[in-house]
Formats: sequence, structure tokens, C-alpha cells
Amino acid sequence: MANEGTSTMGAFWRDLFRTGLYKRSQGRIARQVTFGVLAVVVVLGAWSLLEFMTDKTFPFISKVFDPTDPVQKSKYDTVNGVYRYLLPMVVFFGGMWMAFRVVNWPRFADFLIAVEAEMNKVSWPTRTEMIRSSIVVMITIFGLAFVLLFYDLFWQTLLRFVGVLPGGGG
Repeated sequence: MANEGTSTMGAFWRDLFRTGLYKRSQGRIARQVTFGVLAVVVVLGAWSLLEFMTDKTFPFISKVFDPTDPVQKSKYDTVNGVYRYLLPMVVFFGGMWMAFRVVNWPRFADFLIAVEAEMNKVSWPTRTEMIRSSIVVMITIFGLAFVLLFYDLFWQTLLRFVGVLPGGGG
């Protein structure tokens, strides 16, 4: 049992630091779209972290440099600024590497290849079919919304008249 766990973790770390592409010509579109979505999440995460760290001071820096001392103030600001940008950069590059590796991880890449193969089998509607279907869906949604509006007004009026809701006649 110990060898199975060790070999699985060894394979994970080996796959994590591999630079090659797994089945590079298969499932390209699904992998590129998945990588793009993961990249957007990583960029937004790094940007959010950068915004969170704006004008934040790190406690270990104030122990090394005294921010109240005019001589050490510039060193304090420089080191504080480096750490402010260093952590989001590590998150960005590490996240991009992980996104690249995830879409090339054999189990997940095989899944994406299968997804793209299934998507190629789908019979997509024509433009006119799509427009007609969208119109039918919108009319149905608005119709149900009006029905629910009238039900709500009916019950509200009835319950106010009976005196269950405040503001009624009874």
C-alpha cells in the first residue's frame, strides 16, 4: 500500500514539473479554452491580491527598518514595495504554470479530448432556428412572469381584504 501512494505522489510531482505537451494535437480547442479560463482566474486573483496589498505594511519589515526614521524611510518604502509586488507576481507565474500543467495532466487532458470529441458530434441549430427558439423562450418567460404577477396581486388584495395583511379593509 505504501508503494502505491508513493508512486502516485511521485507521478504527480513528475507531471507537475514536466514541460512537454500531452497528446499535443488532440483536443486543442477544449484545452485552449480551459487554459484561457484558468488564466483569467489567475490574473484576477493576482490583481485582487495586489489591490489588497496596496498600502499594507508587512510587520517583519517594520522590525528591520524603522519607518519613522527619515534615513530608513526610503529603504522601508523600497522593501515594502518589493514585497507588495513580489507575492502577486509569484501567484501569477505559479498560477499560470499550474494552469498550463493542468490542461496537460494526462487524466484531465484525456477528459478534455473526450469533451471535444463529443462536442463535434453535437448537431448545432442554424441561426434562424436559434432566433426562433430564443423568441419562444423569452415569450414564455414573460408570460409566466405576468401570470405570477397577477397571482401575487390577487392574493395580496384578498389577504388585505380579509385583514391578514396590514393596510386592508376588513
